Amino acid sequence: MDPHPWTASYPKGIPAEVDIPKLSVTEMLQEAVRKWPARDALIFALAPGHHKRWTFTELWDEIERFSGGLSEAGLKKGDRLALFLPNCPQYIIAYYAALRLGLTIVQVSPLYLGDDLVFPLKDSQAKAIVTLDFLSHKLEEVWDRIDHPIVIVGRLKEEATFIPSLVVNGRLKKKGFDPSLPSKFPFLRFRNLRRSEVKVAAASIVPATDVAVFQYTGGTTGRPKAAMLTHRNLVANAIQARAWFMGATDGEEVVLALIPFFHVYGMTVAMNFPLFYGATLVVNPDRPEPGSLLKFLTTYRPTQLPGVPALYAAVCNHPDAGKTDLRGMKICLSGSAPLPVEVWKKFEQLTGANLIEGYGLSEASPATHANPVTGKKKIGSIGLPLPSTDVKLIDPNDPTKEMPPGEEGELALRGPQVMLGYWNRPEETADVLRNGWLVTGDIARMDPDGYSYIVDRKKDLILVGGFNVYPREVEEVLYKHPNIAEAAVIGIPHDTLGEVVKAFVVAKPGTHLTEKEVIEFVKGHIAHFKAPRSVEFRESLPKTLVGKVLRRELREGPSPKPSAAQAPTAQAKAA
Repeated sequence: MDPHPWTASYPKGIPAEVDIPKLSVTEMLQEAVRKWPARDALIFALAPGHHKRWTFTELWDEIERFSGGLSEAGLKKGDRLALFLPNCPQYIIAYYAALRLGLTIVQVSPLYLGDDLVFPLKDSQAKAIVTLDFLSHKLEEVWDRIDHPIVIVGRLKEEATFIPSLVVNGRLKKKGFDPSLPSKFPFLRFRNLRRSEVKVAAASIVPATDVAVFQYTGGTTGRPKAAMLTHRNLVANAIQARAWFMGATDGEEVVLALIPFFHVYGMTVAMNFPLFYGATLVVNPDRPEPGSLLKFLTTYRPTQLPGVPALYAAVCNHPDAGKTDLRGMKICLSGSAPLPVEVWKKFEQLTGANLIEGYGLSEASPATHANPVTGKKKIGSIGLPLPSTDVKLIDPNDPTKEMPPGEEGELALRGPQVMLGYWNRPEETADVLRNGWLVTGDIARMDPDGYSYIVDRKKDLILVGGFNVYPREVEEVLYKHPNIAEAAVIGIPHDTLGEVVKAFVVAKPGTHLTEKEVIEFVKGHIAHFKAPRSVEFRESLPKTLVGKVLRRELREGPSPKPSAAQAPTAQAKAA
């Protein structure tokens, strides 16, 4: 047996291995600045058509100045700097400036508050934090519970010189945010650090061992922990992605960066990788409504739209999508959650883009698999391992046993993008890093051509009377129903069968569904024991900011009342 059957399926021009230069993340960006000094690196748009631009040279000047400001504030190599920010110029400037100094970035979601915010700041021992005025009040609420880091506060209105300050702040207030500066702790102004005249040399970086980012993960399944991603990990994954994106042209792409940079997927696929190869980033700090999203697409004509299934579904489901010229996109990479087949087909039909499904995880920086851009795509598959990525499937019950071809097993990976380990978690590191292999916790199978299929999360497996039911299989059927917009399934306890399937469904606007109709629809497509025994109708499903459904919340959270238009019938009896 060929130990790497997937390389035979690579399109012509994609290498089995890629060379990883011994460069830091910021040295990679500096190379791009040298190649494309006058090209736009960043377009910051609060609304379509209302924006501010930075060339690569202008962006690099701000990065160098801000690194001088950080040094002047007392930060030095090895210190940890938390970024508590949405997608905005301050994020990009602070990120690369910190890495230039040899600091470690601590990724913190701007949605966090209370315990969620306290944990990464304390766990990482962050010496400083960069945030915005309207987020700083969340820090004020927990100030007595953290170790009083240096706080650097930026203001969105300072980046939006194209819109009056009153308008910017008015929009924030309308969304329930307070754009005033904090009053409960001392802070430094971001604008002063970015104007620093202090000249500081870049730190000496050892790419293979110097940690660039603490990427917190595991929050949906257990205690959060920081995956330690080195400079080499991040550079390697960007190079692997570039080798895969056949048809892209260095120095000419435009990327609409809507997925959050604080998430590992956004950091690599929507920021590092594009900037390293001379792309222009179009950045917005919000999650645009579907109508606004269409305007972003028609205004900036991105050639690439990295996203998640929810983003592509929003485009497909908008009533004006079929009347809008959405052509011009070349490549759209979908990740972070399974891509429903129906969404895949409709999005490509509407846009002409090549929508490819990929796979990754925080511990791998994150990308490990993708369907080919120019070769054969297999719908429902996560594609082929990226160059320099090795894969095997192991017995979930016996990690020493490798599964034979065609059989399901737990996906294990190794490659230059795999993390050093978890920060201060030696036991949990040992659980997932075994003899150089990263054990993912995902159940997969591989076909003879080397394409992998994620069956489901090992922990999400539903055992119905001794038979395995994988949530994704049921969800794919639910997505085929013409009146279902979103769906997710979980296992719930059952007296005699151990567990049975429960579905959560969001109906498309203006449609009406019944529980019986949904259950019978599923039974018409797959084995009856896999069909849901009950259906709960929701107006929306709980998700992470990047669109991954939080099954834990579905299992543990209260059941909100469905809308009248989607009210279910009495719960169906077990058949």
